[in-house]
Amino acid sequence: MAETANGDHLDHEEDDDPEQVRDDAAVRDRVRRRVQRSDRDQGRGGERERAPRARGGERSGVPARYDVWDRPRGGRRPKLSREAIVAAAIEIADAEGLEAVSIRRVANELGVRAMSLYGHIDRKEDLLDLMYDEVAAHVLIEGELPDDWREAFMVIARKERAAGLRHPWMFQLAGSSPRIGPNGLRHADQSLGVAAKLTDDPLSQTEIVTSIDHYMLGFTLREQRIDEMGRTGLQEVQDSLMGRPYFRSWLEDGHFQHLKPVLDAGIFGQASFEKGLNWLLDGIEREYGGA
Repeated sequence: MAETANGDHLDHEEDDDPEQVRDDAAVRDRVRRRVQRSDRDQGRGGERERAPRARGGERSGVPARYDVWDRPRGGRRPKLSREAIVAAAIEIADAEGLEAVSIRRVANELGVRAMSLYGHIDRKEDLLDLMYDEVAAHVLIEGELPDDWREAFMVIARKERAAGLRHPWMFQLAGSSPRIGPNGLRHADQSLGVAAKLTDDPLSQTEIVTSIDHYMLGFTLREQRIDEMGRTGLQEVQDSLMGRPYFRSWLEDGHFQHLKPVLDAGIFGQASFEKGLNWLLDGIEREYGGA
């Protein structure tokens, strides 16, 4: 991991090509020399006051340990804002997957050098956190939530599912436990606020919200997989299974009496998101009653 003289992390990419790494090393050497010259000038002149050194060698006004949402926004180019960086990264992830997102790739999309992005973020992990929180903003319910708790949960779950289908990589990030940002916290607060209509117990509120989230996540992940394979792909999988001698012999011997009608009908799973969600809400209502 390379650092400038003042301790800032410059790159966290592990899959860079050797030629580009050499180019970046040259850039870092020039930055280091400029910083060293500046330090020497300040030491001789004694007029300019140095910022106190924070833990980790940082001289900026930013604490050595902070969250990306606390970081002062930098950059002088109008087109190079934090919002533009995050938007470009999301566009790349939507089109090519999360693996395609890198500091260098985002910089290329914006037409700037990779070094320019470090005025706004310190590392790739910060960028991923900002991407996740930006998607979380799209899940928030604007204005007042529906008074009916069932309808409120339906609205939230629909928006979560839509966001997951639009940005499949967000579930991948969720599995890696990103730092939760302001929008993610607001979303959690909205969901718990709906559960509070049913119970005052914080544990029960959390269990209700988690159960609905798990249903949404499982359904949407399977839906993503089906979309990737397509109806033809699913049919090919079934045809391959039906074509195996051992499976045909088991069917002919009367095994899988309940599975055979499903296969014969070409059913690959539950098609209605809201039907299953309503079944889940019915159970919650029986447990806690309806307001």
